[in-house]
Amino acid sequence: MLKVNNVEIVYNDVIRVLKGISFEVPAKSIVALLGSNGAGKSTVLKTISGIIDLEDGELVEGSIEFKGNRIERMTAEKIVRSGIVQVPEGRGIFDDLTVIENLRVGAYTSNDTTRIKQDIELVLNYFPALRMRLNSLAGYLSGGEQQMLAIGRALMTKCKLLMLDEPSLGLAPLTAAEIFRIIKRIRHEQGASILLVEQNANMALSISDYGYIMENGKIVLDGNSERLAENEDVKEFYLGLSEIGDKKSYRDVKHYKRRKRWLS
Repeated sequence: MLKVNNVEIVYNDVIRVLKGISFEVPAKSIVALLGSNGAGKSTVLKTISGIIDLEDGELVEGSIEFKGNRIERMTAEKIVRSGIVQVPEGRGIFDDLTVIENLRVGAYTSNDTTRIKQDIELVLNYFPALRMRLNSLAGYLSGGEQQMLAIGRALMTKCKLLMLDEPSLGLAPLTAAEIFRIIKRIRHEQGASILLVEQNANMALSISDYGYIMENGKIVLDGNSERLAENEDVKEFYLGLSEIGDKKSYRDVKHYKRRKRWLS
């Protein structure tokens, strides 16, 4: 579905943020992209979406393929029309529009009013909390409802690849768990591939098929999500657990050893 090949991104002609990133997202799969703040995760999504230039970023090397076609030089609009949509960190909803207006904005690529009504109903089936708020301004929704709206608006595009940037950010644990449960449903029922950027490694690995861990603009570890979750380095450094199960903060980890080998 998606292939990112040796991509390097430079900001302001000086700062190299991505340093040869390569990974794949197979069809109908959930792939987690993990790492701490500043690792370059959001930059990866912005590069795929074609909006990296809005932040004075430039792709200086590498390629991006979607369904066999090169897209790294496409405009953001064409990338959306090709079937890729991003839900940005912080949700990015239109606060001054109502819930129903936000959803209709997501359907801007379609003129089929019947299909749009069907898609709105589909979104409301996934997120019933939005049904009673259709005429409410989006800015007055709770954080969880806003995240539901952001994902719902993305679904209105009939995307084949849904990219989510920190969907659990700022949400209560129960709300975040519900969001992740619905993400699994969307993959299963809609057949969409999902690229999930998330700091909550434990939650992300629990629903994904495969994971990549980033550090300082590079991928330092990757593998099957179940195996990553059991990997001692990941448990200690990214999940905050020592070998005997005690919780640790990142600063307490004294002997983190980056594993270079690939996990199958």
